[in-house]
Amino acid sequence: MAKFCGKIGYATMVEESPGVWIEKIVERQHFGDWVSNTAKLQAQEGLNDDLVIANDLSIVADPYAKKNFHSIRYATYMGTKWRVRMVKEAYPRLTLVLGGVYNDSNGNQ
Repeated sequence: MAKFCGKIGYATMVEESPGVWIEKIVERQHFGDWVSNTAKLQAQEGLNDDLVIANDLSIVADPYAKKNFHSIRYATYMGTKWRVRMVKEAYPRLTLVLGGVYNDSNGNQ
């Protein structure tokens, strides 16, 4: 089982102007283990196939992660932000199931 040390992105809602709320990402450093590590190319209608990973990442849950596990949006792996598809709580750990590449509301990766 390989070790993980990287950033996890949490979404928080902040009021940009009166009555207008936007999602702001807060990154926090976490440590953990890779439970499984797989990748595949998914055929698309466009020109190129998409790379999709189906990795399970088990991180040590600090108090912030335990309280805000529902707002985890991505995990950084090999320089890319990967979308978190599901979070399984098994305190003192959280298992994150990763999917495709994460794109924020502005289309940035």
